[in-house]
Amino acid sequence: MKKRYLIVLLIFLSFISLFVGVSNITPFDLFDFQSEETQIFLISRIPRLLSILFAGAAMSIAGLIMQQLSRNKFVSPTTAGTLDATRLGILVSMLMFTNASILEKMVVSFVFALAGTFLFMQLLDRIKFKDAVFIPLIGLMFGNILSSITTFFAYRADIIQNMAAWLQGDFSLIMKERYELLYITIPVLFISYLYANRFTVAGMGEDFSKNLGISYKRILNIGLVLVALLTVTVVLTVGMIPFLGLIIPNIISIFKGDHLQKTLPHTALLGAIFLLICDILGRIIIFPYEISISLMVGVIGGAIFLYLLFRRKQYA
Repeated sequence: MKKRYLIVLLIFLSFISLFVGVSNITPFDLFDFQSEETQIFLISRIPRLLSILFAGAAMSIAGLIMQQLSRNKFVSPTTAGTLDATRLGILVSMLMFTNASILEKMVVSFVFALAGTFLFMQLLDRIKFKDAVFIPLIGLMFGNILSSITTFFAYRADIIQNMAAWLQGDFSLIMKERYELLYITIPVLFISYLYANRFTVAGMGEDFSKNLGISYKRILNIGLVLVALLTVTVVLTVGMIPFLGLIIPNIISIFKGDHLQKTLPHTALLGAIFLLICDILGRIIIFPYEISISLMVGVIGGAIFLYLLFRRKQYA
């Protein structure tokens, strides 16, 4: 899986994505800068494409870091309770900080996502039987507990519909001035690349890290902070996208191994490509209507996840 092939495929799919939609836009329409087609292209199509690229790369890298630090191929924000903790944080921000700005809600959600991820890692340290499949099942149960708490209080406050609308993964409402929060992922991804070698060493265990003079706890904390920040940014902007951070790193590791500095660019590219494919399919299957990205990724990603489960002996 060569990087240049992924880049070419990404450019090709990006071009298709820009010209797929209810409004019929052709490249020739863009020569008239005052036309309605050009305005739709600038206000809707380009922001949508950028948000897909940022979200796909961010969630894939978040899953890659979590899998490396936990030393388990089936751990990701989906299976570690990070998404559910973020959901709980959004509920708290809606109930207690009604007039809060999007950045203030992001801070609250980030705190909850980080706390939930840290709690899962603490549970992971205390589990003796660390089977490749057993660990994510614990994470799913932990996430379901958080999700039940969120649903209970949302029901009591009569905001279940608001929560569902907020968290439903969907790119159809992405427009100019509604996606710029995703720019935060750019420096976070850059920092992830700078720490890639340290994450690789930390993934070999605490004793091995100490022998090489690396502070295992500090690298672990940095990694979890980056994961929480990437997850919260995507959830607040786009909504919840399941399985993306789980399957993409696994696919890349099959072809490229587990060295983070080498696999991180490939993971980001394939994550963006996979999300682009799901988004394009969601727009054309029942055209002119649209299937939400969370449903598309959930169905396709779930099938790939089941395939990976059948290969679990390889990851033991």
